[in-house]
Amino acid sequence: MKKKVEYCKHNIGEEELQRIERVFRSLFLTTGDEVSEFEKDLASYLGLPSAVAVTSCTAAMQLALLASGIGPGDEVVTTPFTFIGTANSILMAGATPVFADVDRETGNIDPAATEAAITERTRAILAVHLYGQMCDMNAIQGIASRRGLVVVEDAAHSLESEWNGQKPGHFGDFACFSFYATKNITSGEGGAISARDLAKAELLKRLRLHGFDRSAVERYSNHFERYDVDIFGWKYNMDNIHAAILIEQLKKVERFLGRRDEIYRRYVEAFSDIDGIELHIQRPEARHAHHLFTILVDAARRDDILDQLQNRGIGVSVNFYPVHLMTYYRRRFGYRPGMFPVAENIGARTISLPFYPKLTEKEIDYVAKTVIDVIRGK
Repeated sequence: MKKKVEYCKHNIGEEELQRIERVFRSLFLTTGDEVSEFEKDLASYLGLPSAVAVTSCTAAMQLALLASGIGPGDEVVTTPFTFIGTANSILMAGATPVFADVDRETGNIDPAATEAAITERTRAILAVHLYGQMCDMNAIQGIASRRGLVVVEDAAHSLESEWNGQKPGHFGDFACFSFYATKNITSGEGGAISARDLAKAELLKRLRLHGFDRSAVERYSNHFERYDVDIFGWKYNMDNIHAAILIEQLKKVERFLGRRDEIYRRYVEAFSDIDGIELHIQRPEARHAHHLFTILVDAARRDDILDQLQNRGIGVSVNFYPVHLMTYYRRRFGYRPGMFPVAENIGARTISLPFYPKLTEKEIDYVAKTVIDVIRGK
């Protein structure tokens, strides 16, 4: 049936289309002036000295780990309750992911479980800011400081978020962002890495493009100069087309957040006192980026509820099925049900609802009423 309410809609507007047209009429389509402009704008928004644009958040996390000197034989502690790219990025860097269970109230990684998972091989903590709310970064930073560990923040959901007034990247050595099609600002695909150390930022720029010591613009815009490669790199450089979209999207980020905050409050008001629905909490230390709105329902009914909502025209998703229960991770590492019970409980009960600035008041009311009716068996 035709959906009455789509799960997600992007917010690409005329400004983005005009900027893309200018790129198509220019000389450089690959990494050039638009990429540099977006990187400066993003760093300014975050209040950090640098940002490096890449092709995805997964690539960003891999490069952040590699720039930290992490590789084979090393372990990185992270959460099993995340998108598969988080754990995969650790494997892509040559290291081993080690999972720590999550906090029931927020779904974010539990600092006590994190510390318990650390071994003599642990080199980093990869903290995931789930759904738009940052982890307890004071606790994570404290653990890392005591243990001499690198901190990488997976801020794919959390560009606008804050913890005690500080945005992602102010606590960790690096923060990694996603501009995938469903994200709060988007270019279809894309990512970025913030770095507090300018030397590390320059290293990241080389790692994202085969290890070249000069960019394409530097090699071809003026008199040709010889280039060299003295480190091994990847092909993760963002192009001007994607960056052009993001320059305009970033200008609107706070306006988009304001609308999502309104919708968040409407949903919370509708669902707070409904038997059969539980919500995650918003910590007082946190400014929430409101990337996803999820509800927790009876695990035995969850899949049936998903079906019923879709049958009534509402787009839904599950964020997330725990990584350690994915077939690849079970086969390779021997993970089994029961090892991370909080993550498994949330994963079995969670439903993500439509949540984006273009939702109309009528659509919000329809989603809320339909969810409540289905929960109540109507």
